[in-house]
Amino acid sequence: MAQTLPSNAQLAEQFELLADLLELDGADAFRLSAYRRAATRIRESAVPVAQLALDKKATRLSGIGATIEGKIVEYTETGDLAALAKLRAKLPTGLVDVMHVPGLGPKTARKLWTELGVQSEAGLRAAAEQGRLAEVQGLGPKTQEKVLASLAKPRKAVEQKTLLGRVLPAVDAAVEELRAHPAALRVSEAGSVRRRRETVRDLDIIATAADPAALTAHFAAQPWVAEVVAQGSTKTTVVSHDGLRFDLRVVPPESYGNLLQHFTGSKAHNVALREEAVGRGLSVSEYGVTNTETGEVFTAADEEELYEFLGYAWIPPELRENRGELAAARDGTLPTLVELDDIRGDLHSHTTWSDGRTYLAVCDHARRLRDGRLEQQEEEIAELDGRTKGLQILRGIEVDIRADGSLDMPDDDLAALDWVMASVHSGFDKPRGELTRRIQAAMESPHVDCVGHPTGRKINRRDPYDVDFEALLETALETGTFLEINCQPDRLDLDDNHARAAAEAGVKLVISTDAHRVHELANMRLGVAQARRAWIGADQVVNARAWRDVKKLMKKP
Repeated sequence: MAQTLPSNAQLAEQFELLADLLELDGADAFRLSAYRRAATRIRESAVPVAQLALDKKATRLSGIGATIEGKIVEYTETGDLAALAKLRAKLPTGLVDVMHVPGLGPKTARKLWTELGVQSEAGLRAAAEQGRLAEVQGLGPKTQEKVLASLAKPRKAVEQKTLLGRVLPAVDAAVEELRAHPAALRVSEAGSVRRRRETVRDLDIIATAADPAALTAHFAAQPWVAEVVAQGSTKTTVVSHDGLRFDLRVVPPESYGNLLQHFTGSKAHNVALREEAVGRGLSVSEYGVTNTETGEVFTAADEEELYEFLGYAWIPPELRENRGELAAARDGTLPTLVELDDIRGDLHSHTTWSDGRTYLAVCDHARRLRDGRLEQQEEEIAELDGRTKGLQILRGIEVDIRADGSLDMPDDDLAALDWVMASVHSGFDKPRGELTRRIQAAMESPHVDCVGHPTGRKINRRDPYDVDFEALLETALETGTFLEINCQPDRLDLDDNHARAAAEAGVKLVISTDAHRVHELANMRLGVAQARRAWIGADQVVNARAWRDVKKLMKKP
């Protein structure tokens, strides 16, 4: 009987739990980071990692060494990890929930267990309601109040949404695999991925083929496919080893444009399109446009033909959200959107190399550049800048905006730099007015060029903090401060609505990767897509200019 392998998700959960329990046990940060990095790599792998480990090939994956590979094999063969069993015998697993309560943490959770016998969230609630938390040295009444407030908040049934940045490489690869098949004629991504929504669900692909059955069979047989949910001659649904669900539809060439437009969506865009057509005696479906009086059906091999037949200019997929794009397409006022090729430089990164740009600002955190390290970095950047042809390395920095709006680096040091990003990295739960004034104060500094990730959100982890965004826009205009569209997949902050509001107010935007590793520089396309969804053109993007022209837009201290 064949061995049943644990899924990548199951394996990842074991390593995440192992990291949490080790943190409670006081393990060093390096071990915790290694297990959490491995968990992420396992969860996002497109192949079964358990089988790789059994074949002694898991170490080919970044972040997985021989020790972790051995633990994967152990769990696959026994259904448990000895290291986890040892920790479970030593610590109650319910403490993991306790340490994740805002305001606590692993050390406090362990202290509550040893001193009060708290072993779970329920036990924590009881101790807080009885007033026993306030009696623990180092906590006090304020911590007790915060814990009670956190526990009183209803737990949201938060759907963990899949990030666009995670799925885009997988969709690109799948589309290219299909295009390479001899039977394929045309292949395109569709759905929310094609519209570049920041989070997606199922992944849609539309194709035409000389032999549809051969193409769907080829798709279902890919090595990254873990499960074939359904397979037919014109439609196949598969799930990859990293849990992504793909729907492939092979459609007649003559109606490719109709079906691509329909399956690209959005639903709101399509409904509005159909309702307008009804007023002109037309019925629009995914298969064609029917003249309700004559019964004639119009099919389109291309989307451009379909939109033209209905009286519109072709609408870029990123705009198809029923936010005014149909009226603009009818009267010829659709914007010319920024393109990835328009971007001339990256003004927020934490690395020292780039690809395909003409300038790069190295913006390490100010708190890490104290005690002479800023001067040392200046020397290294100058040396590197002398060796990079066609790429100018800029001395930048990312300063923290403190609670009172001041910056965590003296003005004299900031004045000597080429570029200054200012960001909020703590105190997200402060009142609306306090947070707003805090960011406004930073904007008023003559040295701050741009506010980084302005609303502080982390998709799936943290909501945007509560600020008066209109007031921020007013201050940005008054002070000449730019706002960032941060390209990190779990930030994409500003979101498309805020970015559009900023652009319409006249605030210039910077699209930057905030890259901490070289491969993250490729995330620039995510930020550009976000700007396109916000109706933004190249003229509204600061770093779609040469550096000499960027300097003309900056504040003059």
